[in-house]
Amino acid sequence: MTMELTEERLALREVVGDLLALTPPEKVWPRLCGEIGAAGLAIPERYGGAGASLLETHIVLEQLGRTLTPTPLLGSAVLAAQALLLTSPAAAERLLPGIADGSQVAALAWAGADGRWDVPAVTASDGTLRGTAHYVLDGDTAGILLVATRDGALYEVDTADPAVTRTAVTTVDLTRRLAVVELRGAAGRRLGPCPLAHLRDIACVALSAEQVGAAARALELTVEYTRTRVQFGQPIGAFQALQHRLADLHILVESARSASYAAASALVAGAPETPALAAVAKVHCSETLQAVAAEMIQLHGGIGITWEHDAHRYFKRAHGAAHLFGHPRDHVTRLSTLLPTPTPGTP
Repeated sequence: MTMELTEERLALREVVGDLLALTPPEKVWPRLCGEIGAAGLAIPERYGGAGASLLETHIVLEQLGRTLTPTPLLGSAVLAAQALLLTSPAAAERLLPGIADGSQVAALAWAGADGRWDVPAVTASDGTLRGTAHYVLDGDTAGILLVATRDGALYEVDTADPAVTRTAVTTVDLTRRLAVVELRGAAGRRLGPCPLAHLRDIACVALSAEQVGAAARALELTVEYTRTRVQFGQPIGAFQALQHRLADLHILVESARSASYAAASALVAGAPETPALAAVAKVHCSETLQAVAAEMIQLHGGIGITWEHDAHRYFKRAHGAAHLFGHPRDHVTRLSTLLPTPTPGTP
């Protein structure tokens, strides 16, 4: 099972790529929403969206990963929007139109300080929320604040509530906006039970698209550099040892793309193997981006560790993204419970 790259999806990839190449980062989000409708691709038409699917959003996220362009697409149009779709039709009808057209940005508060996403950091008692959520995508600026609680429910919280404190944090990856959200007895509007395990699968699959895009572009930049950097009278890309290393990276990137596309296809199809494929995509795409970014730094030599070169941006994205929605080792552990146990005596 893999994602079919139809003519429409290829055209979408090309249009988004052109827009990102020609638009200053601060103007990308209004254009993505106004001209392409990116925020509403996976939102049904009855809620103001385009009625496409997460496969189309996957295409956009992969292009955003290539350029490391900061937008609220992952946190607002995927994580928060899908949480609403999975939880409450009434809340979806009220909140999703603004998310779909990009006029509203939504944030979902979930994980604790330990970076684990299997148990929410916030508790709820009679509509009162207490706890501190970390790693909240766009949490300090979002106009809509959703909170996942330990009882498996989703709440809406007024961002103006004095019992709510939202603080932007300095991140290693400066292209990813994260915040800490502290709730000290904040009033919450319960929207209903939310399947958090499935929502995390959605998040991991979407993140894997970004990681594949970033890894592919980092490899392209590295290959281009080896063709122009001359040592011992010839481009370093002519040395067989480096060719082998770059070939290995190419295989890694393509296998990561396959894993990401397979997980996205299974997710949209509602296939029973979705949790396992989502975990595989999270692990393999995280490790691939880290490997490619590390080789990018090394093969660029001294320039690769300067602030002026983009290599450090991909390196920081690689390590920041690996921890988002659970560390790869957590998903490896999860895979041990999802995959069938081999029968003794079988290969």
